[in-house]
Amino acid sequence: MVKLTKENIEEAYDTLKEVVTKTPLQYDMYLSQKYQCNVYLKREDLQKVRSFKLRGAYYAIKQTPHDMLKNGVVCASAGNHAQGVAFTCHEMKVSAIIFMPTTTPQQKISQVKFFGGEEVTVKLIGDTFDASAKAAKEYAQANNQAFIDPFNDLNIMAGQGTVAVEVFQEAKESEFQVDYLLAAIGGGGLVSGISTYTKSVSPTTVVVGVEPLGAQSMRAAFNEGKPVMLDSVEKFVDGAAVKQVGNLTYEHSLEYVDELLAVDEGQVCSTILELYTKQAIVVEPAGALSVSALELVKDDIKGKNVVCIISGGNNDINRMEEIEERSLIFEGLKHYFVINFPQRPGALREFVTDILGPNDDITRFEYTKKVNRGTGPVVLGILLKDKEELPNLLAKMAEFDPKYIDLSDNPSLYALLV
Repeated sequence: MVKLTKENIEEAYDTLKEVVTKTPLQYDMYLSQKYQCNVYLKREDLQKVRSFKLRGAYYAIKQTPHDMLKNGVVCASAGNHAQGVAFTCHEMKVSAIIFMPTTTPQQKISQVKFFGGEEVTVKLIGDTFDASAKAAKEYAQANNQAFIDPFNDLNIMAGQGTVAVEVFQEAKESEFQVDYLLAAIGGGGLVSGISTYTKSVSPTTVVVGVEPLGAQSMRAAFNEGKPVMLDSVEKFVDGAAVKQVGNLTYEHSLEYVDELLAVDEGQVCSTILELYTKQAIVVEPAGALSVSALELVKDDIKGKNVVCIISGGNNDINRMEEIEERSLIFEGLKHYFVINFPQRPGALREFVTDILGPNDDITRFEYTKKVNRGTGPVVLGILLKDKEELPNLLAKMAEFDPKYIDLSDNPSLYALLV
């Protein structure tokens, strides 16, 4: 295997330093106090395309032979790599066909078109990144165009690794040692690049890769000893919803990444809201992974210097309602049930008075089926003031309807009814 080196990454840095924004490494007082350590945020959400992906995309296209660029380039992306390619192609006047999954948030599609202008054509193909990538590779081959891989390419990895160059430059200037470095994993381009550089300049720094709980493709590769295709992925963290990591990113991560963590998508949502309300930082789900993982290592990082890479800030404002909902469910405050309800006047008032706590609220009340009986099934959403009240609520509900259904125990039914 051809390996990425510190020198490769430094060459990429020299090429990119006049092109990309040198994003700030910010001390975060709120997170530092919360976790009793020194937390620094590497703000790649402030990059020109609001993501680190510009680094790898620009460098990879810059390294592509000129004769290959005449026919244009092709890429596949869930959003951020596409924006990096679009920006680069507009700057270099190179045409690009960009394949994106049909599930990509509209905000990211619009940004790709904005950054790419007339040089870029967007094709929405497949429900997942992997399906989109397969179509893109076939198209590139059929049309003799260069395929700009989103992660499994040494030039991409070198470009992403320049994030770590800046981190350690600033740490040196500020005279502190980086004890922990946390970064998101989708296909593994970022974590393989930064871990390669980190271990060459600061071997004692613990590099932690963070995946969404529902898309642990790097963990699967570690377990099987090679990249494997997951049967399915949870698509919510769209920037990291990759079914299979690359062979290059796997090999480098296996050698240089110290720990892999998986974060519940609900925890990611809570982090997004916390970063926005406490620090006025807008992050996308994948961009929140590194900060979300602090909760999992909080006992290990006390008193340490911790850097979290905020990998992207391309969050669609239309998703905020879903993000809040997922956060409340994860925090144990919002619950959904199917319960048989008396079909008579005053029944709801009695339920509120006798079953709910004084500070609890009904967020949804919907008969699933009108029946000519004394009772009918209702989808009931309840928001608790305190999650510790749940056992008391469940006990009272069992008295009200011994056959009630807790939809948190029935994912398929939840998806159907909620």
